[in-house]
Amino acid sequence: MKIESIEAIVLALPYTHEGPLTGFGGHDWPVLQSCLVRVATEDGLVGWGECFGYTVLPASIAVLDNLVAPLAIGRDATDIAGLMEELKRKLHIFGRGGPTQYALSGLDIALWDLAGKRAGLPVAELLGGRQKTAIPAYTSLLKLGEPAIVARGCEKALEQGFRELKLHETTVEAVAAARAALGDDVELMVDVNCPWRFDEALDMAHRFEPYRLKWLEEPVWPPEDVEGLRRLKAAAPVDLAAGENIPNVWAFQPYIDASVLNYVQPSVTKVGGITEMMKVIARAEFVGVRVAPHSPYFGPGLLATLQVAATTPLVSSIECFGVRLGDTVFGPVGLPGADGRIEVPTAPGLGADPDPGAIARLRIN
Repeated sequence: MKIESIEAIVLALPYTHEGPLTGFGGHDWPVLQSCLVRVATEDGLVGWGECFGYTVLPASIAVLDNLVAPLAIGRDATDIAGLMEELKRKLHIFGRGGPTQYALSGLDIALWDLAGKRAGLPVAELLGGRQKTAIPAYTSLLKLGEPAIVARGCEKALEQGFRELKLHETTVEAVAAARAALGDDVELMVDVNCPWRFDEALDMAHRFEPYRLKWLEEPVWPPEDVEGLRRLKAAAPVDLAAGENIPNVWAFQPYIDASVLNYVQPSVTKVGGITEMMKVIARAEFVGVRVAPHSPYFGPGLLATLQVAATTPLVSSIECFGVRLGDTVFGPVGLPGADGRIEVPTAPGLGADPDPGAIARLRIN
């Protein structure tokens, strides 16, 4: 069945959180932008994907509209592996990561949604079978800064039913405040977003040791310093995690094969979609590395992550953004319940389509 159209639809989701306005990439985020990728086939079936993301969306959309869509329209939507491999080969001169890979990710996710709908099965069944009906979620707080605000954010997370929580903080004071607020029975992770050289990272890992982290995420700058991560893993008193910015399975290979990480963190909207993410998981399973997907999304990227995670015991929990949304894309689908778990949708494809009313309310140019 041939692809008839590919359309990028940008949504602006209103949100609040415990701290002041913040964001990543050097910009504050007054809203959370999500880019849906709508792929229609000539028989009228529609699949939904999502491409990363946020402040870099204009570049991702430009690649999707000007490079990916002209090559993909008219092609067989059922040949996902063949089409994605061809597109990656043709577009590799524009980068094997970044906006090129983000755009390809959105298309790939939509093609899997179409495949599930055509088969009448959730994507997890197409990937080998669903092993889980619900997956524990951990809340991933935005950067809060002040220890008192961090403590308040942790207390709110406990009230929502979460038993795992991740900070984006770089100070001992903030981490100490979180542990004091959470108590001893809640898992605590810290994502520091690549701030330190090896010796600084090792020093901070020891300073964080009293607070019993489940993992320390992206501690080393530059993030490509595999040797620095290897040395840190050997010397640090904490497990290490990274991978949201590793752009494809080949780039993951040195991290996995050299066992420099305890957790690898592929991001379905950045790594090349479901097709590439499954390759990363297979590689991790081969050497016994755990998988903790990067998934602070509210659109098809989150549902795709749930479908993938349901197929493997390597994933024990799912990341969800620690914010309060003013509107939702799928209604209650994909949101944690009172017990801090997310149900894996069982409808064909990704498990749900975006609400047309939400698209109308939230769509921006």
